[in-house]
Amino acid sequence: MNDPRVTVVVASKDRLRVLARTLPLHPRPVILVDNGSTDGTAAFVRRHFPDVHVVEAGRNLGAPGRNLGVRLAETPYVAFADDDSWWAPGALERAADVLDAHPRLAVLGARVLVGPEERLDTVSEAMRDSPLGVEPDLPGPSVLGFLAFAAVVRKEAFLEAGGFDDVIFFFGEEERLAVDLAAKGWGLAYVDDVVAHHHPPRPRDPRGRQVLATRNAVLTAVLRRPWRVVARRSLAALRAGPAGWEGLRTAVPRLSRALAERRELPAEVERARQRLEQPDC
Repeated sequence: MNDPRVTVVVASKDRLRVLARTLPLHPRPVILVDNGSTDGTAAFVRRHFPDVHVVEAGRNLGAPGRNLGVRLAETPYVAFADDDSWWAPGALERAADVLDAHPRLAVLGARVLVGPEERLDTVSEAMRDSPLGVEPDLPGPSVLGFLAFAAVVRKEAFLEAGGFDDVIFFFGEEERLAVDLAAKGWGLAYVDDVVAHHHPPRPRDPRGRQVLATRNAVLTAVLRRPWRVVARRSLAALRAGPAGWEGLRTAVPRLSRALAERRELPAEVERARQRLEQPDC
């Protein structure tokens, strides 16, 4: 069932075969942000899915490519999806009802079922068991992170917080946005009965993902966290071996921008973040 309150925004790059399988599963309206694909994605989608609004970024914008789709959405809520994920039937109608009923809610994190076996994603499990509890005006456990491909956002709040940023670019881009939303007084919550499916391919470059995770953890700390957290994340990277060292090395060219945009979080948001990562802080 289509819900006029929600637009699905999909960001993709050179994943045409996967995208062709998942696009039919998204309720309309759908905006596809093509991050500089060279496999004919944009032309294929325009030809075979004329009801999908295709936006050609012209180059790989990373996670901030989603910001283009959010700005173009004509609905109050936006559901993100990757080319290998989709929303369960009725999930977005339920999400819109929840967002309507909870006006402070900026991000609704869904329950993610992974693969044909539909196992619960470990991040969903962590959000479900969040130590932050349930605030009276929110529909589920409070969180300070989410999975971008399985989140429904309030357009107003997302844009107010600046969307995803190109300092982080890709992988782990949710943390900075989550804490900025909380700093502005918005709520983020996990809602177990809103369901997304994710069928990720086997990682082709696990070491590369570890490098990105390390780089972005350090950069996110520089952007928003106390210097002791920056130091601890950097030390953890040094102890992690070659992938950690590479993560630190690749963070260096981005440090000047991270420092220019640095601002520490309100004390209550920093305390909440610390509760979620006791070993880290």
